[in-house]
Amino acid sequence: MKKLTVLGATGSIGVSTLDVVARHPDRFQVVALTGNSRIEVLYQQCLQHRPRYAVVGRPEDAAAVGARLSDAGVATEVLAGPQALEFVAALPEVDAVMAAIVGAAGLMPTLAAVRAGKQVLLANKEALVMAGQLFMAEVKAHRATLLPIDSEHNAVFQSLPADYAGQPARAGVSRILLTASGGPFRTTPHEALRAVTPEAACAHPNWSMGRKISVDSATLMNKGLEVIEAHWLFGLAPEQIEVVVHPQSVIHSLVQYIDGSVLAELGNPDMRTPIAHALAWPERVAAGVAPLDLPAIARLDFERPDLERFPCLGLAYRALAAGGNAATVLNAANEVAVAAFLDGQLPFLGISEVIGATLDAIPVEEMPDLAAILATDAHARNIASEMLQRCRA
Repeated sequence: MKKLTVLGATGSIGVSTLDVVARHPDRFQVVALTGNSRIEVLYQQCLQHRPRYAVVGRPEDAAAVGARLSDAGVATEVLAGPQALEFVAALPEVDAVMAAIVGAAGLMPTLAAVRAGKQVLLANKEALVMAGQLFMAEVKAHRATLLPIDSEHNAVFQSLPADYAGQPARAGVSRILLTASGGPFRTTPHEALRAVTPEAACAHPNWSMGRKISVDSATLMNKGLEVIEAHWLFGLAPEQIEVVVHPQSVIHSLVQYIDGSVLAELGNPDMRTPIAHALAWPERVAAGVAPLDLPAIARLDFERPDLERFPCLGLAYRALAAGGNAATVLNAANEVAVAAFLDGQLPFLGISEVIGATLDAIPVEEMPDLAAILATDAHARNIASEMLQRCRA
C-alpha cells in the first residue's frame, strides 16, 4: 500500500490523481490533501478519501472545514498556511508526494518532500524553473526519487533507458522534442491576438487544465517553462531541446538517438495516463483512459512554432541560455502578467511585453542559495508589477 500526500488536490492534476487513486483502493492510501481556496471541493475530497490531514490557505477556512468534517464523522485534522504544506509533504508515513501546487507557491512544500527523501511526482514545473540547480542538488543529496508528471516530460522519461541518470552522451541521446498543441491561437493572425479575452485563452482545444496553465499554453510560455524543466530533469543543453507543434496532442514527446532512432510515447490527451504511470512506477495500473484509436485519428501533423506569434517561447529560451537568476525572473514576471490578464487588467499581447521588460530590467546574477532565489522572485514580481502600468491597454 503506497501512502500519498497530494499537494494541490483541488486543481486539475489533483482531481485527476484522486480519480486514479480511487480506482485502486488496494494499492493507494491518501494521508494528506491540500487546497488553497476551493474549500468545498476539498471538503468533498476529504469525505471520500478520509485523509489524516487536510491543509487550506486560511485559518478561518481550516476551522470551518474541520467542524464540518467532524459533524460528518470524519476524523481529518485540518491545518492552514505554508508551514502546514511543508509538514504534510514531509510526513514520515508518506511514501510519495504529488506536487501539483501551481506556480512559485509550490516550491517550498515540494522541496520539503525532496528533503524528506520522498518519491516526488513533480507536476509543479515552476520548482525547477525557479530553482533548478538547487532543487536537483537536493534530490541527489537526500536520495529522493523524482518522477515527472507533465505529459511531455513523462513521455521523455518513458522513452529513455532505465539507467539514463541524466547522462545523454552515455545513453546515445542527441536531443528531445517536446510537442505542443499550439493552444487555441495556433492559426490566429497576430493582430487578432490584441482582442483575446481570458475566456478564449482558457478554451484549450485538447486538454482540460486550470486557468493559469491554460493561459500559459495559449502564449506557449507553458512550453517555454517545460524547456527549462527538461534541461534540469534530463541534463540536456538548450540546443538539444526542440519544441514542435503537434495539434492532435497524441504524441506527447520524442527522444532522438545518435543512431537515427526516434522513440515516442503516444496516448489520448488525458493527464491520468502520466499520473497513473508515476503513481505505480515501475509497474503499470489502469488509469481509466480510453485506448488510442490511430485509424480514427487518421493523421498526425507537425510544424515549427511561430516565435513572432508566440514570443514567450523565445523569452524562455533566452532565460535558460542566460542562466543565473533569469529563469526565476521569467517565472515571476509571467505569474504577475498572467494574473493581470485574467483579471482584465492587461491585454493578451501585454503578457510577453511585461515579461520581456522585466528580464531587461534585472541584471543576470548567480543565485547561491534558497534565500537568494526567494529574494529574486519577490524583486521580479515588484518590477513586473511596475511594468504592468506601461503595458496596459
